[in-house]
Amino acid sequence: MKKTVALLFALVMAFSVCACSQPAPAESTTEEPAEATAAPAEETTAERPHFDKLTLEFVPSKDADVIIAGTKNLPELVKAEMAKLGYDIDEVDITVGTSYDATGEAMSAGSIDLGWLPGGTYALYSDDTDVILTATRNGLSNDSTDPRTWNGEANATKKDGPQVTYYRSLIYATPSEYGKKLAEKVNNGEALTWEDLDGARWAVQKTSSSAGYIYPSMWLMANYDGKKISDLTNVVPLDSGYGTAFSYAAAEQVDIIVCYADGRNDYEASWTLPTDQKDETGKQGMGRKDSIWNELNVIGVTEPIYNDTVAISKASPYYTPETVAALQDCFINIINTDEGKAIFSVYSHTGYAKATDADYDGARAALKAVSE
Repeated sequence: MKKTVALLFALVMAFSVCACSQPAPAESTTEEPAEATAAPAEETTAERPHFDKLTLEFVPSKDADVIIAGTKNLPELVKAEMAKLGYDIDEVDITVGTSYDATGEAMSAGSIDLGWLPGGTYALYSDDTDVILTATRNGLSNDSTDPRTWNGEANATKKDGPQVTYYRSLIYATPSEYGKKLAEKVNNGEALTWEDLDGARWAVQKTSSSAGYIYPSMWLMANYDGKKISDLTNVVPLDSGYGTAFSYAAAEQVDIIVCYADGRNDYEASWTLPTDQKDETGKQGMGRKDSIWNELNVIGVTEPIYNDTVAISKASPYYTPETVAALQDCFINIINTDEGKAIFSVYSHTGYAKATDADYDGARAALKAVSE
């Protein structure tokens, strides 16, 4: 019996020694895949959109050299702001079109990416362009439709009104002999006849200009039995913008000019400067002796005009929903800075709001009305 017990004890001890000498369970082999998964993987990030060049063009509603000087810092601001929004742009190029239509045509052809177009010009070229922003501006101290309230030094308008999304065009009588007769009649409360207006020499902008052609023509239609600018006897079409219109007025070469309502604010200083001098914005002196408020009298006030656009060419590589959204944010952010406000003051723009094509249905209807 003792032998049997001793034998069993020896067997148990031998088994224990064998078990202890076996390799440990392969815990490390089950953990290796987890360790491999946790190892840092190579970092992969989506490549930032990159463009060689963004082309911006302004219409010549102000003198070209004034616009170029006023916007000289804009390219760097645009590149910096778009970089913040995830887009790298090597170059931003700014030009001024030779006419409103020239800018519209360049955008239609795809040679200009973004254009600052008046509503009427946008309406004309909206098959090939798409509005992305509408400008806001400070309203004027006067918004009356009575032309007499706009005239004289005492009625000089100030740009201190509330933010608005519209402006007006004014019909101005120049200090020519015939222009003075028209102004005197209006300031005396007398109505001008079609014959009065048809006897004048008119200077107007291209037919796609809202303030320089379309809305003044609609003013004529509303007050003179549907007659339009095209029905006038003596019309001088201008290709080079409002600066030329004011210089013609100062030289008494025409009797009537048409322009946006704060035009006299923009040319007040240069109106009385000697012709061999320029004002601080680069406008050439016009050599008049009396104030522009006394010499350039309003004889007609148009209906409100929806504000200017920032539009994009549909042929542009930037014309994608994502990039358009970035461009909208870019210019809204820029104009909300002091430097941006100073730059866009060249157009009297004080802010930008996101816009859609339907906002300019009224501009299309106006364009159609004056072209029929």
